[in-house]
Amino acid sequence: MIKKSRLFGNKTRVTFCLPADVPPGQVSVVGTFNGWKPGQHELKLRRDGTRTVSVPLPPGHHAFRYLASDGVWLDDEHADVVGPHGSELRL
Repeated sequence: MIKKSRLFGNKTRVTFCLPADVPPGQVSVVGTFNGWKPGQHELKLRRDGTRTVSVPLPPGHHAFRYLASDGVWLDDEHADVVGPHGSELRL
């Protein structure tokens, strides 16, 4: 799931959310906004049974995917667009 919240100025806080145990292990959201670097935006376990990370993003198109600790790439069906090269947000 993806939640979007407007911040002051032109930025939007995007919260990326996955279940606590699917996929197992550590998961990072990687994309054009962080140079596709794993570990920079790692999802953290929450008391409600989910894992989340929030990232402030400027307007524009942002490609991203989730990368699990076992090297598995995942797309987010709640993204604005899901194509052959991953998920995309349009802010």
